Amino acid sequence: MRQALENRFYYLDNFRQVLAWVGERHGDLLDDAERSFIDRFQQTPQTSQALLVRMVMRKGTLFRASKLRYAEIGCPLQAAAALVEQGWIEPDPALDLIQLFGLLKKDELLRVFGAALGGQRKSDLLQALLAEHAQPKRFASWCEALGDTAFALTINDLCDRLRLMFFGNIHQDWSEFVLADLGIFRYEQVTFSLESRAFHLRAEVDAYLHLHRCRERFEAGESVEDVLAEVPTTPYANDWLENRRGKLLLGLARQCERVGDLSLALRLHAANHYPGARERAIRVLERCEQPEAALQLGLAAEAAPESEHEAQQLQRILPRLRRTLGGPASRRASIAQPHRMDLVLPRPAAMSVEHAVREHLTSRAAPVYYVENALINSLLGLLCWDAIFAPLPGAFFHPFHAAPADLARPDFYARRAGLFDACLSKLGTDEYRDCIRRVFRDKAGLQSQFVSWGLLDETLLGLALDCIPAEHLKAFFTRILQDVTNHRSGLPDLIQFWPDEQRYQLIEVKGPGDRLQDNQKRWIAFAQNHQMPIAVCYVQWADSSRDL
Repeated sequence: MRQALENRFYYLDNFRQVLAWVGERHGDLLDDAERSFIDRFQQTPQTSQALLVRMVMRKGTLFRASKLRYAEIGCPLQAAAALVEQGWIEPDPALDLIQLFGLLKKDELLRVFGAALGGQRKSDLLQALLAEHAQPKRFASWCEALGDTAFALTINDLCDRLRLMFFGNIHQDWSEFVLADLGIFRYEQVTFSLESRAFHLRAEVDAYLHLHRCRERFEAGESVEDVLAEVPTTPYANDWLENRRGKLLLGLARQCERVGDLSLALRLHAANHYPGARERAIRVLERCEQPEAALQLGLAAEAAPESEHEAQQLQRILPRLRRTLGGPASRRASIAQPHRMDLVLPRPAAMSVEHAVREHLTSRAAPVYYVENALINSLLGLLCWDAIFAPLPGAFFHPFHAAPADLARPDFYARRAGLFDACLSKLGTDEYRDCIRRVFRDKAGLQSQFVSWGLLDETLLGLALDCIPAEHLKAFFTRILQDVTNHRSGLPDLIQFWPDEQRYQLIEVKGPGDRLQDNQKRWIAFAQNHQMPIAVCYVQWADSSRDL
């Protein structure tokens, strides 16, 4: 960490690492312009390289020279000269009024447009000036009175493409390097070959970026029709890309539902195989007063539900559709209710209802912890560490993985079935306790999407291993691995241990007016089916109970 802080050009070294990594592992996916950029960048003066990287790593593409002052770079105008020559930045770009407002503070805007407008908020000032200043102008023409210079980054898309090829996703950014350099985040060191990479065809990179831009436009508020016109109508052969396309189409269709365009919503849902689309199609058919078609699709889904969530929703939808069609009333299967706890507690001044219950129930003989999803997932992550971080093809392709890249894919478990089975088989012996403790010690602090290091300590770990039977852990872990995306959440808020009796109880807490969520109901049903001790605690506040 100290070396990273002492190296004033640490961020430049990180950028160079990405260029070298991409050039070595993705060289066949680069076009001539991208290869040329990598080559020319190395020949550019160091201070110019550093200035460019500073701009790339900041938000946006417009910058003022006065805001680009870094001790290790020196004069930003001198450093920018080589970048302008290369065409990587544009000096004095033309800006519309909205872009100008993004660069200037309010007092600077008043110097540009007149102090007489000073009584208005910045947003109101923008609206007042839009009609009068509709045409873009060069920054210098706008801001002659400020004596500053502006630059526009012209290679942002190129750098996004390089970053995507390195990380395999667009949500990780350059800060990953900084956090690792400073020792804030540490990662498991996974061995992977030159063939271990996210993309194998340039068209896959193009498709990923295209879908990302479509999602950005949708989230920015563009109409469904405009965005949909850019979304490919033919499914991708690549399952990973098709999953992203399906997720976007589901979002677009849900928006159609919200605005009442049910015809388009139904068309999108019906052609989409992304999880959840079939259930929405059934609901849209029902809203369109097509109960026969809705029932037919619902029965097909009931015969082969795609998930526990879909099966749960069908238990609500199908009886309603049958009633609509005049069929016999059908009773829902009776569901055994979990143990119920009712508490009346003083309303806490600055404490959540879950923590209030924990404080009320905990004792030296029976401590209570607020764990929610973290404890069971952490125990799974520790026991199955080697399986989770096994260097399978397509799982890891850069040094900053907190989980395999295919974690959310349906075949995540299937691809590692033998490895997971070997880990879970330890639960049949006392070996699992030693394994979990060893990994807890050896991997402490390494990033994992399963392990919550901030929650887990030796005391909690010891209580969990002593009080939760191995067969219960195996049932928990197996269910999570069957559907990691949906089953990692919904676990009860609290866990209480009786160490002298080597037993435990899960407790879901519900405050006044709060109801169980669907994923919580599924976990409760699962626990009951496996004879796991579980309770739901309903809380009322003492100062309001008199009114009930």
